[in-house]
Amino acid sequence: MPQPGRDWLLYGALLTLGAALYLVCALYPAYLPFFLPWEFSWPIYLATSLTLAWFVRGLRILPKAQHPPLWRLVCFVLGVASFWIVLQTRIDYYAQHMFFVHRGAHFVLHHFGAFFIALGMSGPVLWAGMPDFLKPPLMSRPVQGTLAFLQHPVMAPFLFIGLLYFWLIPGIHTRVMLDANLYELMNWTMAVNGVMFWALILDSRAKPPARLSHLMRAALILVIELPQMVLGAILSLTERDIYPVYTICGRVMDMTALNDQHYGGLIIWLPGTLTSFAAMIVVLVTMRLNEERAEREKA
Repeated sequence: MPQPGRDWLLYGALLTLGAALYLVCALYPAYLPFFLPWEFSWPIYLATSLTLAWFVRGLRILPKAQHPPLWRLVCFVLGVASFWIVLQTRIDYYAQHMFFVHRGAHFVLHHFGAFFIALGMSGPVLWAGMPDFLKPPLMSRPVQGTLAFLQHPVMAPFLFIGLLYFWLIPGIHTRVMLDANLYELMNWTMAVNGVMFWALILDSRAKPPARLSHLMRAALILVIELPQMVLGAILSLTERDIYPVYTICGRVMDMTALNDQHYGGLIIWLPGTLTSFAAMIVVLVTMRLNEERAEREKA
């Protein structure tokens, strides 16, 4: 059962830890190890720490029979941790000065980390661990209507590919890399959109209650695959520096602009393709498991 006193103590400890990280990062940035935040962000810290705190609290509240399997719990924690690693360690510094590191970070936000968070299927655990006052707003008609619109089978792949292309339009990308607020907005949109899309695709339930049938999920995977391959191929094969902002700001690795761009294109092309392939396998496996479950229920 929830214990309000213990919960408030936990929130106080999280705020104290966040304040300590903020001060250390502000006062001693040159002395910090690789794994500490390059530029401390309160929104990222709170999103990460509260998610994990509610996750642990939910596991404590729910009976064990309602816990997801251990491998799903591990997937969820791995996905959340991967977000923190690319956004709040020295990797973020390299992502601001090397195009291929930037593409690697966005692969984690939009594919790898989001994929594992969705695969974790830990929504009921988070819901159980979340404070009660947050639940009515999240269940309100405007919020649920917005989620339904964003996860519509037409809108979901459009946003998934559209955001990938939008943030890589050369003029927009240059502006974003020079503006800290736009840079953070870009990262948030990629992470949130990635989780929403893969949660739609990797839902282990049949329709209903899942939003989409398994065949529709497989179709959406095919829809997003070709545009990613085209974009990756363009960036991998072009002989012109499309993103001179990294030369202007100064690359931190001994690498030519074209090599940097080509490696970034390959990250979009190959790992993105492999993620879609893995998603297709998950969809086919869950479809078969649901069919077998339905057959057993009829027998």
